[in-house]
Amino acid sequence: MRSSSSELLLDQQEELRKRKIKELAAAKKASKQIGGRSCREQALFYSTSLLAVVAMSAGSSLLFLVPLYVDPAISTLASNFVTEPVTCVTTRREELTGLANCSWSSCREGCTSDAYHCTHIYVSYNDTKEAHNQTDDAVLLVNIKGCGYPPTVLCVNFTEAYGAEGTVFPCYHSRENRTVVLTHYERDEQVAIIIHYFAVPFVITLATSVALCVMHCDCRCHPTTHHKRTRRPRIHDLSDGSISIGVDLRHNTSYHSDLVAIRPM
Repeated sequence: MRSSSSELLLDQQEELRKRKIKELAAAKKASKQIGGRSCREQALFYSTSLLAVVAMSAGSSLLFLVPLYVDPAISTLASNFVTEPVTCVTTRREELTGLANCSWSSCREGCTSDAYHCTHIYVSYNDTKEAHNQTDDAVLLVNIKGCGYPPTVLCVNFTEAYGAEGTVFPCYHSRENRTVVLTHYERDEQVAIIIHYFAVPFVITLATSVALCVMHCDCRCHPTTHHKRTRRPRIHDLSDGSISIGVDLRHNTSYHSDLVAIRPM
């Protein structure tokens, strides 16, 4: 009895051990299937991450590049400056303070904050190619907005170079507003700014967004299925007729049975 009970206990333990091993093997296999990715899935994951980062970076850059570079370039082209320089002479310079007096400035470092101190530089120029060739008290600006950021715009150097009365230098005036004068103008440079700082980021954002849509959205055209209305067969109300027919049949049957009973043998 003791040997049989011990053998039975050993068999149960062995069976329990085998069952535990099978459970562990199945769990390990399931974890590998869940955690493991095929080459196609890995390529899709990394390409999606890369395209998403590029799309967000290009789209975010537009928020900063458009107001800082693109908008001034478009305004400069719209002002239609002359392509060949004319001779300018500084007539006077004014140093003003206060918001009321500083609605504009010949040069200001920073374009977002209000200016409490500003410099006004006025020039005169003579353009022999224009009908009204002589212009006095034109406004000299470092660019079309009159502001910028270092190292591109350094107002100290600008004021020292063009702020002294009687300074002679080449300049470019606007055909739309002859009282606006710049010290530097190149049309191709403004066009390049628009292409590099707006067109390129916009195209990159659009292309990556379309690629992500194609990769993760079903863009196929599915044919529309027209559901035909199935006509149900008409159900006639035969309840009254069936009842009357049943009554007639019963009546005729009882009538014939009476006749047979009455007929003499």
